[in-house]
Amino acid sequence: MTSRVKWSGPSRTSQAVALTRAELDRPCSEQGDPQAQRRLCAGMRAVPIDRLRSRLAARTRFFDEQVLAAVDSGIAQVVVLGAGYDDRALRFRSPGVRFFELDHPATQTDKARRLAELLAGAAGPVLAPADFSQDDVAAVLEAHGHDAERASLFICEGLLVYLDQPTILRLLARLRCRAAGGSVLVASLAVHPEGEDSDALAAAANARRRAGRSEPWRTILPAPAHLDLLVRSGWQPQLAADDAQLDDAAPPGRSLLVAAQVGDQATGTLA
Repeated sequence: MTSRVKWSGPSRTSQAVALTRAELDRPCSEQGDPQAQRRLCAGMRAVPIDRLRSRLAARTRFFDEQVLAAVDSGIAQVVVLGAGYDDRALRFRSPGVRFFELDHPATQTDKARRLAELLAGAAGPVLAPADFSQDDVAAVLEAHGHDAERASLFICEGLLVYLDQPTILRLLARLRCRAAGGSVLVASLAVHPEGEDSDALAAAANARRRAGRSEPWRTILPAPAHLDLLVRSGWQPQLAADDAQLDDAAPPGRSLLVAAQVGDQATGTLA
């Protein structure tokens, strides 16, 4: 596995994703800002990741639809893990809905500055600094006003690939502890066909990536093994779609987009 090189500034990958996403045609709520992503990206120098545009387009469409569906169903808390420069708190602003964003402090410091300029005192997302390799996300959410008695939509978009398997299990299990009945977890999972060496594949992928050393991918697994991580942490997958099902230009068999409901932590069955 490629070793990690310390990077103290905002995530370059998050900036590249945001710049790429700013060019996509996306929905917006009635009270939301359709230009939110462009405005959040003002002045960024990162290079958009054109080679992943089709995969990002598919992923963005899936998660946008999940947010809109959750809000329409009455879910009033949206928790974005590894939020980066996600604009959904602004794009899908809706009465009574609170957005919580967890991410590394360095990235959040830059985003907080950008939000302050955009919002000019208006309410925005609750920013909660968190290091997923060390912090208890359940405690972080509690400390920042998340209500464990109300249903939530938990979003892990483009995050889990950067975490090792023990960290993924701990993260998802702690989210399960904050998940009231009716809560939903949506996640993107980096996958590969059965029979390939997961570690070798991740190492090869990191060698090709510009941020492969500073922000390495750590978990790429066959789909059944990845889904098993969700079940073992108390979530029962209800929907799984390949990127290629949402965008014809996206390469199949590399990313699985999943929606899961609260399950029994011992068996993975629905609670």
